[in-house]
Amino acid sequence: MTYCVGLLVDTGLVLLSDSRTNAGVDQVNTFRKMTTFQRPDRVLVLLSAGNLAITQAVVNLLREPVDGAADGAPRIFGAANMFGVARIVGDALREVHARDGLHLKEQGHEFNGTFILGGQIRGEEPRLFHVYSAGNFVESSIDTPYFQMGESKYGKPIIDRVITRSSSLAQAAKCALVSMDSTIRSNLSVGPPLDLAVIRRDEFRLATHKSIDLENDYFRMIRSRWGEALKEVFSELPDPQW
Repeated sequence: MTYCVGLLVDTGLVLLSDSRTNAGVDQVNTFRKMTTFQRPDRVLVLLSAGNLAITQAVVNLLREPVDGAADGAPRIFGAANMFGVARIVGDALREVHARDGLHLKEQGHEFNGTFILGGQIRGEEPRLFHVYSAGNFVESSIDTPYFQMGESKYGKPIIDRVITRSSSLAQAAKCALVSMDSTIRSNLSVGPPLDLAVIRRDEFRLATHKSIDLENDYFRMIRSRWGEALKEVFSELPDPQW
């Protein structure tokens, strides 16, 4: 399984993914689920979840040169805005479905591949999209400034309580890591190393792109202090008098 989260705040974007894939208790592997694309006028981050063969096929299609492009630019650069990029990702999903969907169904498997797309293209604000297996997509809003994929239920409460569009990038990154820690503690199918990407508004590059394992000092501190703080707050709540 997996857990990926993307958060959009006024000052930019934070995207975080785990790297564990699970095809049974004795088939646990590590595959990166974050792909980044950059050039001077744009920065794009793609998080993937679902059938690994499907998502890898989509990413490879997105890396292929645009038809007729003299500079050999990848397909994902063939749009003037983030809405257009989301359409390109959706079209690539549909292309893979047209090739593999029937064969998967004959083998008793659903076509399952979803993406979170975040980034900024010069001339517009940072934007965040959730692209579904059917190739359609939705965009985040003021009221819902984040998207999750995979084992989302464990890490959702902290995001709902803490994050708004006015949150800082540092707060968003900290919240994403707490959300991931809550998920790792409750579900063995989610695990490190983690990929963290931070995009600052109007910089058009990755401000931060880190690989985080359980030995990372900051993540170890988050795991320890968050757990201790929860226990402390819980003990301070009055007991029921029923």
